[in-house]
Amino acid sequence: MTLTNIANIRLANQLLIRNKAGSISEIATYMGALQAQDYAMSKWALGIRHANATESLVEAAMDNGEIIRTHVMRPTWHTVAASDIYWILELSANRIKSSMTSGLKELELDQTVLSKCYSVMEKALRDHNHLTREELVSELEKHNIATNDSRSSYILMHAELSGILGSGKTKNKKSTYAFLPEWVPQKNILPREEALAKLARKYFTSHGPATILDFHWWCGLSLTETKKALELVQSDFISETIGTETYWFSPALVFPEKESNSVQLLPAFDEFLISYKDRTATLTMDHHKKAITRNGIFHPVIVSNGKAVGIWKRSLKKNAVTIDIYPFEPFSADFKKIIEHEIGKLGTFLDKAPETIYHS
Repeated sequence: MTLTNIANIRLANQLLIRNKAGSISEIATYMGALQAQDYAMSKWALGIRHANATESLVEAAMDNGEIIRTHVMRPTWHTVAASDIYWILELSANRIKSSMTSGLKELELDQTVLSKCYSVMEKALRDHNHLTREELVSELEKHNIATNDSRSSYILMHAELSGILGSGKTKNKKSTYAFLPEWVPQKNILPREEALAKLARKYFTSHGPATILDFHWWCGLSLTETKKALELVQSDFISETIGTETYWFSPALVFPEKESNSVQLLPAFDEFLISYKDRTATLTMDHHKKAITRNGIFHPVIVSNGKAVGIWKRSLKKNAVTIDIYPFEPFSADFKKIIEHEIGKLGTFLDKAPETIYHS
């Protein structure tokens, strides 16, 4: 298995060349968790993996409480299936909370203050009264809870990690918070060892071939627990060693040796890049700084046969979307035709006429 094979196998495992025809929540369930701090791009991350997705279909899954966008794992925003939210939180929340201790102390957010915040937010969100961030912060301020100097960010994230908040219905084109125990009433809590095994199985099935260090980076758990998780499921997977690295993947996949003319317009922070510690199978060091900034911002990337070949950005208009293309190397006329086909899919997803601008 070569590095090119790894990239192509990941394309298939991540549903990027074999899109799923089921529901949006089924994609989230299969992937385990998809990084989602850029909300607009996080919708395309689900859409690009679905056979016939539209943005409205993804938004409906969010508005119906089938998928939840919240802080879990590393931590950052992730989209997870509602059926997975509680056991994944149970795995990752305490470790993340520990990393917040000094910040909470500096901001004078002790457990007494946080408990008061939880009470205020629960009361404000009860009976499915979903509120935007601004509205929820306003409720805190009405009860004399200071929200300046990053206090609101710490309060909201701590509430998410405590299972108090989760994403709610879109309101006036803005995302909202919901009272999670009401929005997702059925708690699926697993014994820790079972949860570790389930997370590892999801990752190596949907993200393989991947190494133990890739999994460690993705899940944010301690290296000890990461290794234990793989040990619990490794009999269900096969491995191959390349150089000093051992890659794990499911034996159920028919591995594509080559996917000719396979092109994807990946969203910013897509799992195909961000979910691996080592990204060299897709992104060469020559192009690394073009795709990922020094402060860790992942640009939307164009991938051809598993290799990053450029970046792109979008600009929305009333009835159209402008796609700016920035190739790492000049694209041929034939390759541009393939890209235009993928841009057409994005236009269909957004229900907007696409306009393409190529930059040298």
